[in-house]
Amino acid sequence: MALKTIRRCRHLEIPTARVFLPLLSPARYKGVHGGRGSGKSHFFAEHLVEECIAQPGTSAVCIREVQKTLSSSSKRTIEGKIRDLRVSHMFDVLHDRIKTPGDGVIIFQGMTDQTAESIKSLEGFRIAWVDEAQSLSARSLSLLRPTIRMPGSQIWFSWNPTRKKDAIEEFLRGPKGAPDGGVVIQANWQDNPFWTPELEAERLVELERYAERYPHTYEGDFAQAFEGAYFAKLLTEARLKGRIGSFTADPLLPLRAYCDIGGAGAKADAFVFWICQFVDGDILVLDHYETQGQTVGYHINWLRDNDYDRAEIILPHDGIKADDATGKRYADHFERAGFSTRVIPNQGRGAASQRIEAVRLHAKKYKFNEKTTEDGRIALGFYHEKKDEVRGVGLGPDHDWSSHSADAFGLMAVDYSDPSRSAKFNREIHYPRQGYA
Repeated sequence: MALKTIRRCRHLEIPTARVFLPLLSPARYKGVHGGRGSGKSHFFAEHLVEECIAQPGTSAVCIREVQKTLSSSSKRTIEGKIRDLRVSHMFDVLHDRIKTPGDGVIIFQGMTDQTAESIKSLEGFRIAWVDEAQSLSARSLSLLRPTIRMPGSQIWFSWNPTRKKDAIEEFLRGPKGAPDGGVVIQANWQDNPFWTPELEAERLVELERYAERYPHTYEGDFAQAFEGAYFAKLLTEARLKGRIGSFTADPLLPLRAYCDIGGAGAKADAFVFWICQFVDGDILVLDHYETQGQTVGYHINWLRDNDYDRAEIILPHDGIKADDATGKRYADHFERAGFSTRVIPNQGRGAASQRIEAVRLHAKKYKFNEKTTEDGRIALGFYHEKKDEVRGVGLGPDHDWSSHSADAFGLMAVDYSDPSRSAKFNREIHYPRQGYA
């Protein structure tokens, strides 16, 4: 049974789940991760109101990676806590901000709108709270941290984990752990002493009907395959049939590196490789690579460092487009480095749907090397349709973090042909002499 305690701030008495008590002490970084129903956002909203009362003049910024409107911010939650704690007379709730005791202020901003210059406006803020922090990019994190720097300042993060490689995961839960002065806890629905019958009913519906996504939604696990995602069934069957395991490359058959192109720079889309072989009737998926904002030379070095320097590079139609850093075509870079390179023509209208159907068509052929394709499989399991909730109609694939890996995988499926039916299947392989980028 979840336990609660009462914390006191001046004349206030605030019931608090005991799991959050480590976050009440001063700390440079405070983080809480977990699933739905844990009360993460409610705790930080109350804690922010408490801090503004305890230290008059506090200025705070509530942040999300993308915030198009105030309705997608934490403002409504904080307003509710001000009412619940009966301190409305101490705060002035305006349309776009909340004035706090002692001429302080709480504002609400999206990090994608920030530049190195505009972020300086937050230098005098004592608290920054990043909600939905799993969406925070490495660029945004690197801009925010040195900006919130006044003595005694704090940065708070609340999130439901999605991927091990998300910026917040690497910063607070990576191999090095949280930085000195950081407190990070996990909280799930079991830790919420304010759990209601209505919340329990919703949890049980999720467990019964959407079992594949339940561990992520309620238990705070990393996202795997979501119910309704394009390739969720495919991945589940691959696991059950033993097609996700330990597989190695056939040294006599060519390697293929299928790409989705991203630019160089902090705001660029991700760049992806899937390393594959077509072996008899199987598609052997050996490795997955994803990075953001790096140059072509960085990608080439990864190929060489992982012994893929003989792979054929297969690019989407924009492979003949100049890259942002040098102005040269992506295909030219790889060819100059000694790689055999091919560009798949533009598939025209409906290209995304063609890729999805091609992936499904070959569903029983895929064999994934488990350790090296984990992040890629997570992306495939998350790739889903964007919907108009008002009309209840599909709008095609959602272009989010998962779409880059899904597009590159779809390119592979579109390009696939059974090697046993090829006249060149038994040809002797002559690898080109490797050059330098």
